[in-house]
Amino acid sequence: MPEQPVTVAVSTVIFGLRGVDGEPVLHLPLVQRVRQPHLGRWALPGGPLRADESLRDAARRSLADTTGLDPAHLEQLYTFGAVDRGAADRVVSVVYWALVRTEEAERTPDDPHVAWFPAERLPLLAFDHDEIVGWAVKRLKAKLEYTHLSHALLPDEFTLGQLREVHEAILGRRLDPANFRRRVEATGTVAPTGAHQAGVRHRPPALYRSTAREELLT
Repeated sequence: MPEQPVTVAVSTVIFGLRGVDGEPVLHLPLVQRVRQPHLGRWALPGGPLRADESLRDAARRSLADTTGLDPAHLEQLYTFGAVDRGAADRVVSVVYWALVRTEEAERTPDDPHVAWFPAERLPLLAFDHDEIVGWAVKRLKAKLEYTHLSHALLPDEFTLGQLREVHEAILGRRLDPANFRRRVEATGTVAPTGAHQAGVRHRPPALYRSTAREELLT
């Protein structure tokens, strides 16, 4: 039996918040396949690893090429290498997951084959990408409990209410505002800017900035 060629690919699950009926909802961008296999199905952005680039560089390059996004946070998720993953040749995929700020997630892609979908309501995906997304969502929820990566989904300045809405969108449940405020302030990872949110009636909420930049840029 001839030896089956093996291709190393890099794919990325990108998370961002987009407004739906006035509330932030966790979304991710997908790329529609224009060739077989799985012609017409949606898939994660990615492509083959080049001989002259690192895995991380490949992830950033493929994101820029397919979606135009530059993530605020990028880290390796897992390697998927089952023998039959739905492709003609053997493909081993090193998967990253990324977070982009709200202003990037709200942009409408110029490419008709790139679109954002709610993480909880995805179309039928190509290959094993539904399994990959499931792993990424679990990792995001887990890290929300002991890191401050939620800051990477927000602008440079944000209210504590907006930060709470990020946690609610990821966890899929409401959080008590007072308890959340106390918990966030106790971490020392946010600092008041001295400014307040514009365009809000009555008492405009205070704006904060993240002091946990080292976590956002890993």
